[in-house]
Amino acid sequence: MFDAATVNFLKTVDTPFYYYDLSLLRRTLDLYTAELNKYKFKAHYALKANANNRILKLIKSYDLGADCVSGNEVSLALNQGFDPKSIVYAGVGKTDKEIETAIAGDIFSVNCESIPEIEVVNQIAGRMNKTAPVSLRINPDIDPHTHEYISTGRSKDKFGISYRVFDELIDIINSCTNIKLVGLHFHVGSQITDMKVFELLADRVNEISLDFERKGLNIETINLGGGLGVDYTEPNEYPIPDFSAYFSIFNKKLKRRSCQQIHFEPGRAIVAQCGSLISKVLYVKIENGDKIVILDAGMNDLIRPALYQATHKVENLTSLFGNLQEYDVVGPVCESSDKFGQRLLLPETMRGDIFALRSAGAYGQVMAMRYNQRDIAKDFYSE
Repeated sequence: MFDAATVNFLKTVDTPFYYYDLSLLRRTLDLYTAELNKYKFKAHYALKANANNRILKLIKSYDLGADCVSGNEVSLALNQGFDPKSIVYAGVGKTDKEIETAIAGDIFSVNCESIPEIEVVNQIAGRMNKTAPVSLRINPDIDPHTHEYISTGRSKDKFGISYRVFDELIDIINSCTNIKLVGLHFHVGSQITDMKVFELLADRVNEISLDFERKGLNIETINLGGGLGVDYTEPNEYPIPDFSAYFSIFNKKLKRRSCQQIHFEPGRAIVAQCGSLISKVLYVKIENGDKIVILDAGMNDLIRPALYQATHKVENLTSLFGNLQEYDVVGPVCESSDKFGQRLLLPETMRGDIFALRSAGAYGQVMAMRYNQRDIAKDFYSE
């Protein structure tokens, strides 16, 4: 990803900053949409992964819709020119104002995650003299075998409606006159690398869909969420996930009804590998025999390692061929959790070296903050 000319450019830019390889993003989108179109599936890009304007513009050019989890994301998608009928809006805690924004925007679906929310959406839609299209986010009670903090489809997780309250749910849907049921929504977690999880999801969706149909409800859309993982360990060798294997599972396992649309919500799988956080070495500190590299990028720029012990490949772009040594790599923020890796084997490192924290295109810049009153990292692009 980083040739000599690119590294020379990176040396001229004030660090830290986010660097996006748009050519890789295009290749990723080319492969994703090719597999998507093969089966006539549809997709909504998850804005929460990366809401950078230039990234969104490129993604929209591939005719992907938008998956939003806040009222402001709905507004951003509308302002970015996404077709309202390609926008879906999920989230367990939608405020009345956010629901009003979604209904007024005539988006494709408000994905409801509880019975009380269904009732509130119905009330608000009635007050606005509208009929709100809704999908029901069902919690399928599936363990995605990923990190505790990014598991969303188990019975103990806060997301979605338990399929065990099926009868009550059907009664509520039938009693609400200002909503229209357009589909079912599922999402079991993020960074899923075990394809068997998606096979299990397809089986569970088949069961739940059949229950709704037996009650006379026509399910026009099945939204299977996202969750496909990326390779954080070897981003150079595996820069693009195996979309072919992913989509073929659902094509094979899912019992798709005639005229039924199948939707997905990609996020990380699209943008993670195209972005890197570029940083400069401030100091190399030696304490009790341990060598500690202190970067000028910190957890305020990339919070994933501190938040849920995520691992990003760390590369010294300046010193590629020196003798490998063990280093702890940390940031400057006044928190002990501000660290990017321990006992990493890196070439001999010194002050001023340029580092890349790879696979940071998802949940990197979008989660940046000004903790310690630090500046927000800027962004640069390679075509």
